[in-house]
Amino acid sequence: MFSAMSSTVRVTVVQASSVFYDTPATIDKAERFLKEAAELGSQLVVFPEAFIGGYPRGYNFADQKIMPTCSERLVWGFRDCSTTPVYDTPYGKLGSVICWENRMPLLRTSMYAKGIEIYCAQTADSGDTWVSTMTHVAMEGGCYVLSPIQFCRRKDYPSPPEYLYSPSEVLVTPDYDSIIWAGGSVIISPHGEILAGPNYEEEGLFTADLDVRGEIPKAKFKFDVVGHYSRPDILNLTE
Repeated sequence: MFSAMSSTVRVTVVQASSVFYDTPATIDKAERFLKEAAELGSQLVVFPEAFIGGYPRGYNFADQKIMPTCSERLVWGFRDCSTTPVYDTPYGKLGSVICWENRMPLLRTSMYAKGIEIYCAQTADSGDTWVSTMTHVAMEGGCYVLSPIQFCRRKDYPSPPEYLYSPSEVLVTPDYDSIIWAGGSVIISPHGEILAGPNYEEEGLFTADLDVRGEIPKAKFKFDVVGHYSRPDILNLTE
């Protein structure tokens, strides 16, 4: 266990597209973003879901999905909760729940019970409903939520006929500047305050300073979902 911890930590979420079907180029792109984030003084940088390799066939290195969504089941299998650890770091207790796993109340509760403080929620989702979900998670768990999402235009994918994003591209030249994934990356405080993002217009880095030792105890004093608000004396899943 780490004994020393900074009073605040600067974090960055990356909103960007993979270089599809070109993993070395994607790694180079990731390195450029890491360098830029380091220049901002960031101590923790979180990339979108499956950034290396490209969604949905890419990799999530901090975590493996326990429940793939829809067509992801053609690529990924099912895992158990041994792949959802919470790590004790100099910046706080850090963990990751991916995409629509964040809609699973029991999985979220298991993360809260492990003491998660910096909750990373990479996803392929976007839009106002996702921001609402992340705001709820932050307030429910009394934790900071970091949610990076890919931002992709049609030009980020190979051109037809090598790759068809939709069947109509057989007959019609695609609009290469059209937005395929709109992003919407956010960083949210344990009080539900949006600290950075969302942005639906371009790639970029979104950065915020987290006061883990100061703000999380305040949030949990009011509402601790696995503490004084849990009521195990009357609430359980066996009755």
